[in-house]
Amino acid sequence: MADKFKTVSIDTMIDKHVGKRGTVKREAFENELRIDLLGQTIKQVRLERNLTQEQLGELVGVQKAQISKIENSVKNARFETIIKVFEALGAKVNFNVELTKKKFIFQ
Repeated sequence: MADKFKTVSIDTMIDKHVGKRGTVKREAFENELRIDLLGQTIKQVRLERNLTQEQLGELVGVQKAQISKIENSVKNARFETIIKVFEALGAKVNFNVELTKKKFIFQ
């Protein structure tokens, strides 16, 4: 029996179903994916440090529910809170900002 399935790369699938790199839809997808990874990283480091969400919240000065929201959907978290979370976890934070080819005019 011949193999009916074709193996393709994840990039090929994303290109087909989301859009090619550089398109608005693809850029939005990539940005959302990065944001989700940030929340997953926070959770992973918290667990490695043997902290509960409540304990991390106490270190940061927020409620357990806020830590849960950050781990599950960073989109709604304040930037300042994210920085405090990483500081409480003893993590060094680096940000990389890439500018698009748009021109900005300030008057």
